[in-house]
Amino acid sequence: MARKLVVKRGAKVGSPPGTLVHIGKHKPDRAAIQLIEYTPDALGESVIEDLPGYRREGQDGRISWLNVAGVSDAAVVETLGALFELHPLVMEDILNTDQRPKVEDYQGYLYIVLRMLQFDEARQQIHSEQVSLVLGSDYVLSFQERPGDVFDGIRERLRAGRRIRFMRTDYLTYALLDAVVDHYFEMLEFIGERVEALEDQLIANPGPDTLARIHHYKREMLLLRKSIWPLREVLSRLSRDDSALITDETRLYLRDVHDHTIHVMDSIDTIRELLVSMLDLYLSSVSKRTNEIMKVLTIFASLFMPLTFIVGIYGMNFDVMPELRWAWGYPAVLAVMLLIIIGLLAFFRRQRWL
Repeated sequence: MARKLVVKRGAKVGSPPGTLVHIGKHKPDRAAIQLIEYTPDALGESVIEDLPGYRREGQDGRISWLNVAGVSDAAVVETLGALFELHPLVMEDILNTDQRPKVEDYQGYLYIVLRMLQFDEARQQIHSEQVSLVLGSDYVLSFQERPGDVFDGIRERLRAGRRIRFMRTDYLTYALLDAVVDHYFEMLEFIGERVEALEDQLIANPGPDTLARIHHYKREMLLLRKSIWPLREVLSRLSRDDSALITDETRLYLRDVHDHTIHVMDSIDTIRELLVSMLDLYLSSVSKRTNEIMKVLTIFASLFMPLTFIVGIYGMNFDVMPELRWAWGYPAVLAVMLLIIIGLLAFFRRQRWL
């Protein structure tokens, strides 16, 4: 079944702005909420089971990273929105998981949307899910559609007491963005290897399955481009805007991530062009094979046409035909037919049609 490139929005049609309705296909049973609080000298991790009972206290220099895996429950997003004083439009965008990557500046925090992409080797398909980040002065909120992400390396760096523990929330946000973008490279390596193998198969023995796989990867690259292209604008704005939540030092790192997205887009365009040329090569191969078959059939038809003409003449029911009563008539006609065939084959070879 082909992947749907546009998500249905029937539940949102006609609703007023700020209506909290989940739009998306990933619907886990319940949201998994992980809280990591840290200072340069200490780190604490916990899983929040009772979200309504969670109360945010004074941070005293601590930075909080609260990750929500599963946003199909609007009540979870609404509770966190009230706790961190998020705008209703932000909560609406968190639940609407078909958002275009973007960044919006609200009073006291930044709201960032991007796509986290993972490659399913079994299905040879890209899984795309929305990640929403809320950057505050002493907290970072991350919302994803389902459990499982690419942030384990960041968690390990926090536990090991690396540099990230000594930086502000803007550096943690940079690290999350960088982890997502770096994973794009890994996914492109997977796809690139399979496209190269498909190219070898196309040259050696193309078949209908080859065409289907070319179209499959073309759609996957279309999804990639749709997910990553707007992220360039997001990172460019983060690295250039004068938001008080982002330091000049972190802007340098954001600029580096922006360069990575340009590299990713160049790789995507290269693979897309290769797939287009592979499609043209497949169509050319099919056309060539068809022409070869027609060539063989034409040669057979050319050989048998004069023979059919001779047989047709001697198949007429006339009494007065001199060759009919000649003792050597039959062998002579066969000899003439053989000479015609040899003559035609020699002519075809001389014209390099054989």
